[in-house]
Amino acid sequence: MLRFKVFRTSLQVYMTVLSLGLVLLLNMSAPAASFAAEQKISGQSVESLTRIGRALAEISAAVKPAIVNISTTRTVKITGGADPFFDDPFFRRFFGDRYGRQKQPKEHKSAAMGSGVIVSSEGYIITNYHVVKDADEIKVLLSDKREFAGKVIGSDPKTELSVVKIEANGLPTLKWGDSDALEVGEIVLAVGNPFGLNQTVTMGIVSAVGRANVGIADYEDFIQTDAAINPGNSGGALVNVRGELVGINTAIFSTSGGYQGVGFAIPSNMVKSIMDSLVSKGKVIRGWLGVSIQSITPELAKQFNLKGEKGVLVSDVSENGPAEKAGLKRGDIIVEYDGKRTDEPNQFRNMVANTSPGEEHSLKVLRNDEVITLKATIGELPADMQQAEAGAYENALRGISVQDMTADIARKLNLPARVKGVIVNDVDENSPAAGVLAQGDVIQEINRKKVGSVKEYQEITAGIKKDENILLLVFRGGSSVYITLSVK
Repeated sequence: MLRFKVFRTSLQVYMTVLSLGLVLLLNMSAPAASFAAEQKISGQSVESLTRIGRALAEISAAVKPAIVNISTTRTVKITGGADPFFDDPFFRRFFGDRYGRQKQPKEHKSAAMGSGVIVSSEGYIITNYHVVKDADEIKVLLSDKREFAGKVIGSDPKTELSVVKIEANGLPTLKWGDSDALEVGEIVLAVGNPFGLNQTVTMGIVSAVGRANVGIADYEDFIQTDAAINPGNSGGALVNVRGELVGINTAIFSTSGGYQGVGFAIPSNMVKSIMDSLVSKGKVIRGWLGVSIQSITPELAKQFNLKGEKGVLVSDVSENGPAEKAGLKRGDIIVEYDGKRTDEPNQFRNMVANTSPGEEHSLKVLRNDEVITLKATIGELPADMQQAEAGAYENALRGISVQDMTADIARKLNLPARVKGVIVNDVDENSPAAGVLAQGDVIQEINRKKVGSVKEYQEITAGIKKDENILLLVFRGGSSVYITLSVK
């Protein structure tokens, strides 16, 4: 009986606790359900986002008519490889090298697509050089579906820009914006034809400005953005919130070939300067100061007793050049050009290159712990220097574009520290080296002479005769190989 009473008492306690738990659970879940049911989006939030959406739609509608689709066809030569069966040393030993000869090049038509921006109502269109390079035929499709034949008025491979002309008038255009006024964090829109999808608009921000050493062009001062840029966007517009053209979309940084959050655009101020020169003079006229400059490393800063002062170090001054006439000397540190900071060699180089020859400009220079101001009359980049930079030689290295190796490029290409030389960044299809050299190759030696810089490359290459075979030491695929180039 006692055992039964204990059991009944325990059961009563258990049921009481269970009842209290259910009550607490219901009380706790009721407010949650009520809270979920009562959640509403405030009218203020809806109104704010609606205003932003309408603003973006308004900007898109204003700029899209000036964006065109550019399609090209070009003749491509394909060199067939030797029969892999006879590449085996065992068979070559018995049948000889004749079975390892390359097949005759074959030609076929290749089609490509890109974007362009109408910047003149008379039919002048800006696009990327690689979009129209070596094109046999160019077709330009407008936003109203009209199609025109395009003609390249001029190109500047050094900045990756080309100007295309169509025979039309009264066309919609984009206003030029001031790319120098862009700030990191500003909202921008990228407009183009990715993957052939016409009039596509993506939004992002300016991630960085003044990006150089990317390895795309000789003169680099890129705007970096996270606005989605994909294949086919090349040559399209980067616009600000006022619908002004602040850049020409040029490239993406990607390991997959698609968008990965990093895109690059050529600043509009550089674009306008190049276009004006191509249209009015038929070529690009660049300013020239006549100095060799380099970055200031922490070690150099210590040697020159610099305390927080930035700038570019003058390592050489051309005889009778504008710099020498202005009083610049080796060892000077240029900290400002016309009141603008000069913290990087590429930045300073672009400033001078975009200056019209004959104009006088001020240089703020640090010399022996003293700040002085010099006046320099900018000259025109000599023709032989332009030719050397463009790889316009008559020998087997013609059509090859190279650039200095930097720590950043070496890291991206995963190059060992022992590898020194110049990086191949472009090979013209008609070059004797086409199919032999490729982008990313490192030229370490030319005819057994070491190559440590673009300047050394140019000096060695300029002295090679047009019918002379060339022996190169090239680093690729993790090892160095000797390669012979012939003009034949």
